[in-house]
Amino acid sequence: MAAPRVFPLSCVVQQYAWGKMGSNSEVARLLANSDPLAGISEDKPYAELWMGTHPRGDAKILDNHISQKTLGQWIAENQDCLGSKVKDTFNGKLPFLFKVLSVETALSIQAHPNKELAEKLHLQSPQHYPDANHKPEMAIALTSFQGLCGFRPIEEIVTFLTKIPEFRFLIGDNAATQLKQSLSRDSQAVASALQSCFSNLMKSENKVVVEQLNLLVKRISQQVAAGNNVEDVCGGLLLQLHQQYPGDIGCFAIYFLNLLTLKPGEAMFLEANVPHAYLNGDCVECMACSDNTVRAGLTPKFIDVPTLCEMLSYTPSPGKDRLFPPTRSQEDPYLSIYDPPVPDFTVIKMEVPGSVPEYEVVALDSASILLMVQGTVTASSPTAQAAVPLQRGGVLFVGANESVSLKLTVPEDLLMFRACCLL
Repeated sequence: MAAPRVFPLSCVVQQYAWGKMGSNSEVARLLANSDPLAGISEDKPYAELWMGTHPRGDAKILDNHISQKTLGQWIAENQDCLGSKVKDTFNGKLPFLFKVLSVETALSIQAHPNKELAEKLHLQSPQHYPDANHKPEMAIALTSFQGLCGFRPIEEIVTFLTKIPEFRFLIGDNAATQLKQSLSRDSQAVASALQSCFSNLMKSENKVVVEQLNLLVKRISQQVAAGNNVEDVCGGLLLQLHQQYPGDIGCFAIYFLNLLTLKPGEAMFLEANVPHAYLNGDCVECMACSDNTVRAGLTPKFIDVPTLCEMLSYTPSPGKDRLFPPTRSQEDPYLSIYDPPVPDFTVIKMEVPGSVPEYEVVALDSASILLMVQGTVTASSPTAQAAVPLQRGGVLFVGANESVSLKLTVPEDLLMFRACCLL
């Protein structure tokens, strides 16, 4: 009998403080559903589910016919399962990390370096930049999902500078005027003016930031108490972030960055050097296998302001331009393909109606990881010893060039996401 190349995984949960608590978390609900023995603590956060081979969260293999304990160990000894191109391009390693995130409080405002900068930062300070890889990432909403992403159109920032004296105070009159004047000039002048404004904010003295933020919070709180609408200055979001991170400089960054609310199935792609922060909701996320993050605020962690201000992409664009639409498959009406402009990963969403009794997950020349968000099936493949029962929260590793046949055991719609590498 050939060694199994399709098998179920038990994946690692990360309990970061920003995660949703207990069974409010989609991560916890997926976990509880796939593993009846997993006790969910209602007073603990369940922030991320990691599906992959990352050293801090290598998935365990749930198949007695396989001697290796983790996916990372198994791939190291079975590199052909990656697919020939993937194996050669990524030195025999799985190039992506697949995740589910359940966000209750904001993650830090951050950006990820490109490959060249990552190599330099890793050499200079490995304690802050643990590897030399870039970290493009994509988030696909499972529930309504809110995040900050990329610089707003200049007109919007100029309006905030007019309406919010505390914001203008931190930026300074000269930089604010320069930004307004850049509206009639070329993109280089815009980028330069925007960089000056953002750098002035980020380099403000902490004491001054706290004073100005307290003034603004007090003013907005009074307006809210008086029953006034404060949406024109993002009042609700400001108060929420200030409550989560009192006195944090990141509270002012909302006036620079687009606020996006993704509906289930909508996605945003975050290429290198794009500032972003996830605020709340549940999503599936896929990224290159890296931990390199340059932070700017909404965090108690290390903030590398000079690197951040230098590296960011100061290209303003409307929030709607930040949405990353999938393409519908020509061959299969149930597939939507999220294929970002990086080689490391692609995510395929499969929505199969409950009226279809059997569905074929096609073979790809890439290892892939399959997450079942909704539905109950048995999965069989030519190399599997026996059919694998798979239900909501189940995760399946599928080796390159392996097809998987799914038989519905309950006639309800299937929703699955598959991470792979389409070179």
